[in-house]
Amino acid sequence: MKCPRCVQRIHRAAAACPHCGFSIVDADKRFGGKVVQLRKLIDNAGILRRTDRERLTEAMERISRRLPQVFVAIYTGTPGELSDLRQFGFWLLNRGVFMDVPADKSNAAGILITIDPRSKAAGITFGYLLDPFLDESNTFECLLRGHPYWLEQRYTDGLVRTLAHLETILCKRSRHALRHPRAFQRKWQPSAAQAQPALAPVGQSRHLPEKKKTTGGSP
Repeated sequence: MKCPRCVQRIHRAAAACPHCGFSIVDADKRFGGKVVQLRKLIDNAGILRRTDRERLTEAMERISRRLPQVFVAIYTGTPGELSDLRQFGFWLLNRGVFMDVPADKSNAAGILITIDPRSKAAGITFGYLLDPFLDESNTFECLLRGHPYWLEQRYTDGLVRTLAHLETILCKRSRHALRHPRAFQRKWQPSAAQAQPALAPVGQSRHLPEKKKTTGGSP
């Protein structure tokens, strides 16, 4: 993966970036250190109408129906600069508890699309269980599908096309994994160190300890 701050390549199991020292602690200082309850579709930017939300929900659920181990979430808002968007996506996938995701699905199998309409920037963050199926070139391709529409403020059209391309890639890789399981096992063989994903644990459960519950729907 790439460090959310300095964008240098680092190992998924690293506790902190060896280049700039970035870790989940730094993200917590910027965005908050508590677990955040939210839903898979959060429109803090207020750019989606009800019909838009319905289209996006269907596109997200379609991926989960075809690939039951995976879930997709979307967040719209303005965390700040582009570097903040990368860090924010990393932080939210680590700290988020998605209340409309089944309890047996880990955030490590989650894909989070963040979009900032003010800067017309977008990013995709995914959990470490998807390492054999996705890489940054794939997520860049997905974002390219939506970029022309976002420039025209057609956010839903861009997101739908991003999700459609994401679905195509995941289904293709899934079929390849079924035909060639050993090749995919070589790409990712979890060790004790890799049980802790990039820079900090990704949330493993939908269930929160009582003391850590929050009331807001977004950070």
